[in-house]
Amino acid sequence: MADISPGGDKLGYLRAIDIFRDLGPDEMAWMEQITRMVTAERGQLMYSQEDEGEALFLLKTGRVQIYRLTPEGKRLELATITPGTFFGEMPLLGQHMYQGFAEAVEPSTICVMGQADLQRILVAKPQVALRMLEVLGRRLMDREQRLEELAYRSVPARLAAVLVRLADERGTTLEGLTHNDLAEMVGAYRETVTKALDEFKVRGLVELKRRRIVVRDLDALRALAS
Repeated sequence: MADISPGGDKLGYLRAIDIFRDLGPDEMAWMEQITRMVTAERGQLMYSQEDEGEALFLLKTGRVQIYRLTPEGKRLELATITPGTFFGEMPLLGQHMYQGFAEAVEPSTICVMGQADLQRILVAKPQVALRMLEVLGRRLMDREQRLEELAYRSVPARLAAVLVRLADERGTTLEGLTHNDLAEMVGAYRETVTKALDEFKVRGLVELKRRRIVVRDLDALRALAS
């Protein structure tokens, strides 16, 4: 990761993060001093599984995918982090190692906060801790839902659920997606996902272009996902 020069608007980025909305001007100025703003290119890892957890990451721009590797070496997506929130929360939970991988899936800008400074702000401002716990609770529910989908739903149903989630987050035109990306999100082989996408296209649910998927019938995909 490459550091950004002090000219970058780090304070403005930090103010935009919801969990810090109770912090006053002096506290935000302190946050600006203790955090380091960096950039990451597509495909770059922020951390790897079983790295020591020594920092919290605050995503400003871009997207970061959190995933694990199965015993067979297959990539299993756990979450996609979008701007305005955090990841790498293992230090917050008292664990010493990260439990997965964090990879930038597009060029990203990130603020990094050390564990000691994180603990200091949580003690001084319990509201920040409560908001972080709310986010972690939602993520836990999302992960449980994805595990349930893997266990009980067919690949087309899982693919429909992923497309619905992405459309809700980004709009109905999904740029930069490969079949391999979707296979990792769905937890299936790329060939199986390609076959399901072709079926969706025939049914008029999606339009397929190079590294782009246009959702044409979101309601039908929701019904299939449920």
